[in-house]
Amino acid sequence: MKLLNRLFHTEAQDKQPVRFAVVGLGHFAQTAVLPAFANVSGKAKLAALVTGDAKKASKLGRKYSAPVWHYDAYADLIESGAVDAVYIATPNSEHRRYVEGAAHGRVHVLCEKPLAYSIADAKAMVATCRRAKVHLMTAYRLHFESGNLAAVKAVQDGTIGEPKFFSSTHTMQVDPDNVRVDLDLGGGPLEDIGIYCLNAARYLFRDEPTEASAHAVQGNDRRFKEVPEAVAVTLRFPKDRMATFFCGFGQTKISEYRVVGTEGLLTMNPAFTWNGDIVQTITRGDKSKTMTFKLRDQVAAEITYFSECIRQNKKPEPSGVEGLLDVRILDAIRRSYTSHRIVKIASLSKRRRPHSGQAIKKGPPQKPKPVRAKAPARTT
Repeated sequence: MKLLNRLFHTEAQDKQPVRFAVVGLGHFAQTAVLPAFANVSGKAKLAALVTGDAKKASKLGRKYSAPVWHYDAYADLIESGAVDAVYIATPNSEHRRYVEGAAHGRVHVLCEKPLAYSIADAKAMVATCRRAKVHLMTAYRLHFESGNLAAVKAVQDGTIGEPKFFSSTHTMQVDPDNVRVDLDLGGGPLEDIGIYCLNAARYLFRDEPTEASAHAVQGNDRRFKEVPEAVAVTLRFPKDRMATFFCGFGQTKISEYRVVGTEGLLTMNPAFTWNGDIVQTITRGDKSKTMTFKLRDQVAAEITYFSECIRQNKKPEPSGVEGLLDVRILDAIRRSYTSHRIVKIASLSKRRRPHSGQAIKKGPPQKPKPVRAKAPARTT
């Protein structure tokens, strides 16, 4: 019956909000994803929650007036016809399971980044969704954020001349026992926050790196028994361009990048935040101009966009392939710092890149108090 309903779609149904299930109710899901549905202007609705925590189920189900399903009943939810799409916010190692489960039931997927921990998983997820003819989008919220898209435009327009060098620092103090330091769950600073630096370098240079060189710091802190405390990366891009970034879980909170051009400098600081203003400074010679991009609901923006893709049957970008590209580079970086050598990255073409025309302004977001979900990082 569910399949018949999907086949015989009506114009009236196309105007209805896309019904989402949010899978995984950790800190980010509770503080950014769930409240975002109040900011999507009728494009989407929160139709179900999926968790294995009974207390979360009880409190959040009442708060959002949404039915709650246990992880063990996920397949039943997908087959029920109660949802059109899922937002996957589980730990990285669990992405493939829930993405493929949704695809098999012809349910569209918006999946947190990184798309997967391994290349094999990312490829399988992309292939499964393609065969099932469902949309797969990787949740790169900054692809819809005005400040980062203004940086893209400034670099494209030659405001700083020819871009030559990208550098970034993304660090924070992660609390002990957080899932982000659990290797079995796909944790690590590179995967959790380094991916922002990597993705920014790619969309600012509008190209793909050809080789990676990296070093990891383990340290003696008990938090980092399984994953590095920090990773320092250098990526070589075509046209003699270089990108470097440092990401870590044992340092003060920093979120910034710089693009050095032949005629000027572009700085974003903070650059990657989802719960604060983003500030851009462009310097040419002795003149500088600073712009502040006020706090917006970035998650509501990507949910709105993905919902429009579903209703219009339009391929989303950032796609699953965009997520796969970053997973391939993450893998090369890990191989570099474990083998202490430069790792070549096989070329893979990419046509669609973020551009200024896709900015979506929503918000500001609500700031609810999470249930049984601690913030991952200290404030200092």
